[in-house]
Amino acid sequence: MPESSIVVRPEPMDSGTYTAASRLQAAGLRPAITLFEQAAAVVPIPRSPRPIVIADYGASTGHNSLLPIGAAIAVLRKRTRTEHSILVTHTDVPENDFTELFRTLSDDPDTYLKKDQKSFTSAVGRSFYSQILPADSVNLGWSSWAIQWLSKTPGPVLDHVQVAYSRDEAVRTAYARQAAHDWHEFVAFRGRELCPGGRLVVMTMAIGEDGEFGYEPLLTAMMATLSELVAKGLLTADERNGMSIPTFGRRARDFLAPFAPSGTFEKSSITHLEVFDAEDRFYDQYRVDKDAKSFGARWAAFSRASVFPTLAAAMYDGGRPDRRGRRGRFLDELEAGIATRLAADPKRMQIPLAQLVVEKKQRAN
Repeated sequence: MPESSIVVRPEPMDSGTYTAASRLQAAGLRPAITLFEQAAAVVPIPRSPRPIVIADYGASTGHNSLLPIGAAIAVLRKRTRTEHSILVTHTDVPENDFTELFRTLSDDPDTYLKKDQKSFTSAVGRSFYSQILPADSVNLGWSSWAIQWLSKTPGPVLDHVQVAYSRDEAVRTAYARQAAHDWHEFVAFRGRELCPGGRLVVMTMAIGEDGEFGYEPLLTAMMATLSELVAKGLLTADERNGMSIPTFGRRARDFLAPFAPSGTFEKSSITHLEVFDAEDRFYDQYRVDKDAKSFGARWAAFSRASVFPTLAAAMYDGGRPDRRGRRGRFLDELEAGIATRLAADPKRMQIPLAQLVVEKKQRAN
């Protein structure tokens, strides 16, 4: 994949594999949903007929958006009349599977559209590293499992697929610089879009005080399987070297950096910041049923849904169709190899997450 290619989010995934990913990603949602409900209870509400606007940044196919947005709408309804319209705008990059997103919003039992007749939905296909919505238009913002994806890959990570485990200091520095730039841009444009008094709740990958990115057993299994696929001839060494996952875990100080030294940036400030280890639901289930095979399969399915398409993009076919089905074999064998390795030695996965609230200052009376 060229160094300048945009990789804000993984490639579109089918609904089945996304469900596997969303089960794990839901692990950190409950605390963040509580923060979102608290924000909904205090943000200023515009006078009708102007709608209350909720923005979902990095929506993907919507599965991780339904519960938090539904919870926020329930809180807002306690503060306003039922006829007051609520407009929810889901945003993601143009390559996102918006067809699946609208299918989720239409058919999922948890969709807010079935629970609130005066809620309406829309979508914008644009990167959240730019301004997406008009200034001063968003009352509530939500983003989960999205901002860890960098706007572009700074370069290959030759000794690993995840820069957090690379021993190349220059590469680590380049990724850290890109992550700092992306976070700066993200909060700058959200500061412009939020209404005075509006709030944004973010949940994303992080690095805790122990300095750990997490996911070590999974990434070790992934690297071992990729090496095996090179040895079998399914991948070339150059293709393997071109594979990297452009995600980055930030420390607490990284989130605070754009707001230093005054604590305010684009008229906004961070009012809550917490870094914590989320539960590993797959391991918790293994502790109950002792089914190591299912444990490995669940983590492998999560990986296939979330990062395999990004890795497969490095496979070179010279512009020709994949007549040998090499990409499909790669996906299947990588998933199987990871599942087998994790099942052989089940371990709890460390999942460091951050949750934070950004609030835009009210206008002086």
